[in-house]
Amino acid sequence: MNFISIAFAVVTLIVGITIGYFIKQASDKEMIGGAKANADTIVDDAIAQAQNIQREALFQAKESSLKYRNEVEAELRERRHEVTRMEDRMINREENMDNREKSLDKREEDLSAQEIRVKGRLSDLDKDQEKIQTLIDEQGKELERIAMLTKADAQSIVLESTAKELTQETAIMIRDAHEAAELTAERDAKEIIMQAMQRTASEIVSENTVTVISLPSDDMKGRIIGREGRNIRTFESLTGIDLIVDDTPETVVLSGFDPIRRKIAQTALERLIQDGRIHPARIEEMVDRATKEIDSQIREAGEKATFELGIHRMHPDLIKILGRLSFRTSYGQNQLGHSVEVAKLAGIIAGELGEDVTLAKRAGLMHDIGKALDAEIEGSHVEIGAELASRYNEPEEVINSIASHHGDTPATSVLAEIVATADTLSAARPGSRSESLENYIKRLEKLEKIANDFEGVDHSYAIQAGREIRVMVEPATIDDAQAIILARDIKNKIEKDMDYPGNIKVTVIRETRAIDYAK
Repeated sequence: MNFISIAFAVVTLIVGITIGYFIKQASDKEMIGGAKANADTIVDDAIAQAQNIQREALFQAKESSLKYRNEVEAELRERRHEVTRMEDRMINREENMDNREKSLDKREEDLSAQEIRVKGRLSDLDKDQEKIQTLIDEQGKELERIAMLTKADAQSIVLESTAKELTQETAIMIRDAHEAAELTAERDAKEIIMQAMQRTASEIVSENTVTVISLPSDDMKGRIIGREGRNIRTFESLTGIDLIVDDTPETVVLSGFDPIRRKIAQTALERLIQDGRIHPARIEEMVDRATKEIDSQIREAGEKATFELGIHRMHPDLIKILGRLSFRTSYGQNQLGHSVEVAKLAGIIAGELGEDVTLAKRAGLMHDIGKALDAEIEGSHVEIGAELASRYNEPEEVINSIASHHGDTPATSVLAEIVATADTLSAARPGSRSESLENYIKRLEKLEKIANDFEGVDHSYAIQAGREIRVMVEPATIDDAQAIILARDIKNKIEKDMDYPGNIKVTVIRETRAIDYAK
């Protein structure tokens, strides 16, 4: 039984393995068939996608090629047009050259013909002159024969008679002149004195308000003026100085009441004349360079004054402000020279009284420092000077000396009295001051101040000896219509607040500039 059971189990196992094998074979065939079908589908999809990509790439390549071709054709057309234009210009230039050559040839022929005619007329004139001379000689000989006198004898008789007549006439003229001189001696003397006074006054004003610039030739005047006057307008607007170009040979004149502006204008103009390139951009560059140079000179003048007096440890800004006084005058007296003179006098007086000599010199040098800025800052030069000294921590004695040297505030120290005395001595020196020039400068400064007080005014310059005020306005604030109203308002303000001879021309200038830089 056990053997039969084992045999049955083995047979059953073999049958089962066989059936499983055949079932597995059938299953593998089915799976392989499905895989092949999937693979075929994937391959078909890949082929279709590749064809789509290929068609799209081909389309893009054709589109890029067409675009590039259009660009190339456009560039070629432009170059053909440019070449055509160049050919047209060359043809026109050749035609002009041909016409010019024909004109020159014709002119040369005309000149040659005219030269031949002139030579012929000169030859005729020579022949006529020989005939005339022959006739004159014959007439002279005939006159000698008729008068029974030689030419020399006739000349001697005429000269002797003429000399007698001239001697008599000269005597009569001398007598008449002597009598007239006696009758008009007093009147002539008064006129001579008046002319001398007028010439003296003119020379003083000219020396202080006018600078004469020499030119290499009169041709330079046209270059200074520029096309339609643009160079001279640019120069005057940048410097605030009146540039006078008249008939005086090889000379132009700079006129202005502000000596610093006039010195800047002189330096810039001399550089422009030396350089030879005169146009608005170059003028602006030279004026800027001259401004920096004069600024350096101002600082050097202040340092020289402090070194000369032995004053040390002064703030650099105060030294520069002191240097500005070298271009400032008061009643015709140079202000820096006056300040140095006051400092020396104050030092001498302080030494005699046993006071601090160095401090006295310091106070004397700075007593009028406010005059360097009185045209730019509101207030008297005493108030401005005292405020400056206080701002830069100067000693209290120096501040009080500045504030009290004209009696505006009480003197609180002996040093202040010394400075006031030294200032009076320097100002009272014979010939040190000229009242008329100071009044003239004050009038021009007031004229500029009236214009600068209006809203929208950038800056203004009084020129033409105060007969004209040029007002530069901010273009963003003042339009063209408002500029006309501003000119009228300034005119009315001047008429109300000032006394002046003649007329004052008010010119309002509105200028817009667009500036960019190519990098």
